[in-house]
Amino acid sequence: MMTRMMVPAEKRVRHAAEIFGRYFSYPVEPTIYTVADRLSADYGGGYWAFWALDNQGFYMAPDVKATFSVICENGFEGSLSADAFGITCCLYTYSNLSFQKDQGLACRCAEQYHRLRVYVYDHPEAEDILRATD
Repeated sequence: MMTRMMVPAEKRVRHAAEIFGRYFSYPVEPTIYTVADRLSADYGGGYWAFWALDNQGFYMAPDVKATFSVICENGFEGSLSADAFGITCCLYTYSNLSFQKDQGLACRCAEQYHRLRVYVYDHPEAEDILRATD
């Protein structure tokens, strides 16, 4: 079973830079927020927690106790916890950005997509996350 650890506030910038290099502040992070806004009318911004996975994966999720009603382009409609919603937004983002011409960005996002997807199988909401991202 994979584990995760919250990235402390003082290490967020460095941790994200180690994974995504110069690409985190643009386009990775703003794309995640854009995807969140597109997938759920319940999303209205806010602070996101950063999570490090023991397989060197990374994701971020809204730091709230709320659930999000989600409507995806693939036909999935359902409610996700903030954590599952964040994972879903990150998977969408990593997948989309893995097709960019910039190979540095594309390779990092493809790698993070696969690392995060492995973690999903251990998540309590795995079935809904997979349905939302299929």
